[in-house]
Amino acid sequence: MQGNNSDVLSAANLARTAVVPLVLVVSLFFFWGAAASLNDILIKQFKKAFELSDLQAGLVQSAFYLGYFLFAMPAAMFMHRYSYKAAVVLGLLLFGAGAFLFYPAAEIHTYGLFLLALFVIASGLAFLETSGNSLVIMLGPAEGAARRLNLAQAFNPLGAITGVAIGSHFIFSGIEYKEQELAAMAPAARDAYLATESMAVQMPYLIIGVLVVMWAVLIASVKFPVIPRTAQKETGTGAQLRELLRNGNYVFAVIAQLFYVGAQVGVWSYLIRYFQDVIPGTPEKTAASYLTLSLVLFMCGRFLGTVMLRKVAPAYLLAAFALVDVLLCAVAIALPGHVGLYALVGVSLFMSIMFPTIFVLGLSGLDDDHRKLGSSMLVMAIIGGALLPVLMGGVSDLAGIHWAMAVPAVGFLVVLGYALRAPRALQ
Repeated sequence: MQGNNSDVLSAANLARTAVVPLVLVVSLFFFWGAAASLNDILIKQFKKAFELSDLQAGLVQSAFYLGYFLFAMPAAMFMHRYSYKAAVVLGLLLFGAGAFLFYPAAEIHTYGLFLLALFVIASGLAFLETSGNSLVIMLGPAEGAARRLNLAQAFNPLGAITGVAIGSHFIFSGIEYKEQELAAMAPAARDAYLATESMAVQMPYLIIGVLVVMWAVLIASVKFPVIPRTAQKETGTGAQLRELLRNGNYVFAVIAQLFYVGAQVGVWSYLIRYFQDVIPGTPEKTAASYLTLSLVLFMCGRFLGTVMLRKVAPAYLLAAFALVDVLLCAVAIALPGHVGLYALVGVSLFMSIMFPTIFVLGLSGLDDDHRKLGSSMLVMAIIGGALLPVLMGGVSDLAGIHWAMAVPAVGFLVVLGYALRAPRALQ
């Protein structure tokens, strides 16, 4: 009985001391949402500033999500060795360092250095994402964990909308030349134009870097409540991994997550490009406004999905949404123009529930030890965001941007396949 009273007092004390840290941690969801959505602006901007093919421009997402993939596991090891708070501070400092690298990259007009800067930013975000979700759950009573996490996740699309707004207003110049016009320019004028477009990213990312470092200092100065470690059963990681790989439902979930993230990143990365290609003469800022609309629909879809999940089984709602997205991608392929554009914007509404739903279904039935390892591998599956956009760029270069939408269509088909299998696997 004494132990139970101690637990109650501990939970109450945690609730009192965790308010400020919780607010600071929830803000991290906003930061990484903004950082990820800015990539969609950068793809269009770098394509213009460096005269890139769609395949080359797609390397923006490859560099970004490769950083996520490579640093997710080191982030978990760092947290185990030090603390969640230390991981958050280090993640913000890496984020800031990558943002500062944009300045010299623009000065010397080097695409490779921009990709390195994005890789560094993503390495920091890997620390933030790996620690952020767990902290939101633990900084407060267990019975309120779901509400806290839902609130935190709502800041992610809000950050994404802000990122697109920043990029479209402060990075896009609105000055666009066709290939023939660039070829007709004097070399000095052409070089000056390309350099100016490259340097447009300097000030926004410099300000972002300063803000992120200031946030790191703020978090470092705030006292976080001590989160006691629970006793863990010593089991071999290799044995757990082998057991997970024998779990058909889990393996399919990892595959589905990889294809989903790749499809999501690909649709958003090439939406501006699609708009300007199928409706020639569209200003880049007008095209960017449709990306903003997509993100708003994505945010609305999260709330809509939360309500629907109260009455519809997760796997069946996931299957329905995935099927709709396959059909919408097919429309974007078959009817390039305004109809295809509206279909592509609508994809965001229905893919909103996919990541968390696949995550939950994939971990269903696992014990605590296997759930921890399984969670990290599901997060690492976001490497799909580095793979599918590059494939889309290659398809676009060969057959046209509208045919590139066949790649996310295949991704949503994989999600549909998993959703149809998941109910049987979980019975």
